[in-house]
Amino acid sequence: MFEDLGRNTNWATYSLGDFVKINNNSYTDISDVDQYKILGVISWGNGVIVKRIVKGIELRMKRYQVVNKNQLLWCKVDTKNGAFGVTKNEYIGTLVSSNMCLADFDTDICLPNFFQLLFRLPTVYKRLTDASIGTTNRQYLKPIELLKVVRLHIPPLEEQRRILARVDELVGKIEEVRVLRQKALEETEAFITSLHLSFADSKIVTLDEILTLDEQQEQVLFGKQYPQVGVKGFGGGLFAKEAIDATQTTYKAFNCLYKGALVLSQVKGWEGAIAICPSYLVGKYLSPEYRTFRCIPGKAIPEYLSALVATPWFWTKLKDLTRGMGGRRERTRPEQFLKMKIPMPTVEYQQKAIFIFNKIHKMKPVRVEAMKELDALLPSILDKAFKGEL
Repeated sequence: MFEDLGRNTNWATYSLGDFVKINNNSYTDISDVDQYKILGVISWGNGVIVKRIVKGIELRMKRYQVVNKNQLLWCKVDTKNGAFGVTKNEYIGTLVSSNMCLADFDTDICLPNFFQLLFRLPTVYKRLTDASIGTTNRQYLKPIELLKVVRLHIPPLEEQRRILARVDELVGKIEEVRVLRQKALEETEAFITSLHLSFADSKIVTLDEILTLDEQQEQVLFGKQYPQVGVKGFGGGLFAKEAIDATQTTYKAFNCLYKGALVLSQVKGWEGAIAICPSYLVGKYLSPEYRTFRCIPGKAIPEYLSALVATPWFWTKLKDLTRGMGGRRERTRPEQFLKMKIPMPTVEYQQKAIFIFNKIHKMKPVRVEAMKELDALLPSILDKAFKGEL
């Protein structure tokens, strides 16, 4: 049984089922020729999104639920991760699969937007996990049980409106600061691009003049562990992943990272999944979908390219290189990549730029920490809201 959620014991106590009623009467048949918007829910209380827009012929199931405004939507198999959201006006007429549960609010007891705040509380996810049943990867809480076991302290409607207005005000201030910090980041990236173009002047090269494909492959052997590395999109760089055993992969070989390697994701390179290998990841492994390139001495310096490939300017070049839309884009093959043309300064100018880039990069940890502090403010605000302290 859940302990009561919401911290102010002066508020009335309700079971979720007292003001949320499951809606099982909104199904529609799918036409092969019509186009549909399919909704999904982001975990950790981050709300509802349009997951995809497809023609009916592409949908495996031929009966979907039709969404209305101000409905509670949650994923039956991802309850434990706080995959809840409240639908807005723009979602009227969109669809959700039978893996999702739709429910209507009794707005005389609880406002939909106030309820949405509740599922932004991190403590809720732990309780959902504890109440869920099933295997580790497929834990779920049956909808009817969810309505019974969740109990909440709910304030009067007037107090709900006051809290919502106060939270919106505070969140708005946080977003103002976030926008300013994002603008500073964009200005930094624009400065790097501007300096690059200035130093390059009119000198244009194809990437095969400064890079060469150099893959140090290692055969996958039974009984051996392979520490993995991934590449984040949008200039996020490389990151370490858990090691996998030879029995956990169908690949015959992995690419082994070396100092200064330029790593390109064939699948997501067009959205900035490209980076230079830092020293602490040398010796770890990549799937064959990640291609590695070595700088040609006297033509390119890894530290310089590290700053350059992390800019939106460079991602745009990669995007223009590949055909298709979104996830349907073709892979960025090494031969395509190496034929890409860009302005490129001499190594002498690259050295000068590296000195400047290093000064800029010293500010990055400060900015990252500041963004973490901003992210931590929202849970604190919500905690106070549900204690009745706002």
